[in-house]
Amino acid sequence: MTDNAEKLIILGAAGRDFHDFMTYWSIQPNVHVQCFTGTQIPGIAGRLFPPELCNNDKNGNRYPDGLMIYNENELEKLIKRFGATMCALAYSDLNYDTVQSLAARVNASGCKFIQLPPTLTQLHSTKPVIAVCATRTGTGKSQTTRFIADYLRKQGKKVAVVRHPMPYDQVLLNQRCQRYEALEDLVKYKCTIEEREVSLRLYLLFCVPGLTKLHFVSTFARDVTNDLKEYELHIEEGNLLFAGVDYEMILREAEKEGDVVIWDGGNNDFSFFRPDLNICVADALRGGHEEHFYPGEINMRMADVVIINKVNSLPSVDQATKQADRIHTLIKSDIPVLFGNSIVSPEARDHTTGKLLDDADVDNLVRGKRVLVIDDGPTLTHGGMPFGAGYVLAKQMGAKEIVDPHPYAKGSLVAVFSKFVHLVNVLPAMGYGEEQIRDLQDTVQSVDCDSVITGTPINLENVIDMKTKPCVRARYCLQLDTENMGAMEHALRLFATH
Repeated sequence: MTDNAEKLIILGAAGRDFHDFMTYWSIQPNVHVQCFTGTQIPGIAGRLFPPELCNNDKNGNRYPDGLMIYNENELEKLIKRFGATMCALAYSDLNYDTVQSLAARVNASGCKFIQLPPTLTQLHSTKPVIAVCATRTGTGKSQTTRFIADYLRKQGKKVAVVRHPMPYDQVLLNQRCQRYEALEDLVKYKCTIEEREVSLRLYLLFCVPGLTKLHFVSTFARDVTNDLKEYELHIEEGNLLFAGVDYEMILREAEKEGDVVIWDGGNNDFSFFRPDLNICVADALRGGHEEHFYPGEINMRMADVVIINKVNSLPSVDQATKQADRIHTLIKSDIPVLFGNSIVSPEARDHTTGKLLDDADVDNLVRGKRVLVIDDGPTLTHGGMPFGAGYVLAKQMGAKEIVDPHPYAKGSLVAVFSKFVHLVNVLPAMGYGEEQIRDLQDTVQSVDCDSVITGTPINLENVIDMKTKPCVRARYCLQLDTENMGAMEHALRLFATH
């Protein structure tokens, strides 16, 4: 490394920042990374990115002590402290005003502001790769991934799904490469004393038939909820799932077991793998966002297939048609734009036996009742949505009243409502750490309502104690009509016959 090497700070959120460092920045001869910054996810700052993941065997042992992660709020101080000459943006779901504000802060401090294109960090696979990305978080990427995986399995293909990283463990090396085939596999990746206790309890909750729910919030490890919520549905549907931190290692492991690799993206980030088919999911309820959020517009412009999801939630399909017309100005002329429906259906279990209730009993829990709605946290917060699947289901099933959770908010949820003022009659399922989970539980227990509807991917009854409140879970899946399914099958044809 030369004396005039660039001194770089990577701006991240415990996801793409680590991948960009490992695949690109750590091996650049004239760049010395000084640190990471963290935002969006509570508790990232103060952790160490371990030297074992720093490619020290390829860069002359440049990072023998690893790299620290600091709060993004300290950016200007960090630039001065480290004498940084360059800052690289490496996280997602940012409106363009926020991106330009970050650029202004960096430039005003005398630094270059860098955004890497996808091709510089995308890994090549020996197997066919389908990437499912989006314009915003909460558009329906995972339900699209599950739809495609189900289709390919029915064609006799072994599918390996790779999830966007959620490496929130205090010791990142513990999450280097993770493989999930059954719910009990969650036990394998919890290594500290506290996390081993949580793993045992999770194993009992999910994997021992007939065992009633345990109260374990007081020992719940950091961000187990947000890991589980994205993994549970994949595992339930029989998808072999991989995730972690080291995506070179993860991809090689996925290639050993899958005929096809599907990238299931996070937020509106682009794929870590070079895709053979790039699918971008847009949200019919957030038309126009494909042109105003980073890096969602990149996904749109790179798409081989576009799906506008949740069209069934619009008052008129004409609104989706106008959105498609705008999208066509961003993509190549031969790229198909499909309309998809997100179908929401209820599920509830008997508190005592754990058996599924029949349709009539589930309906009685909601129709004409006062209900509390809990929807997916990221979708409601930095995703900007005023409601999610739980709210849709409450309306669909004829709830008498959707109870406003604001007066009942406890602890950290008070600040969440203050920050995200667009939230009215929904409670975001915040699960970034023990404190937030406890606050969520205390809030739910205090709400005066007849029943609870959850629109989160994970079954919240396995995470928090709702006391005696009946709970109805909103299940959701992608549906395509005959015409749109024909176009999807055409796009997937080579993967089904490969």
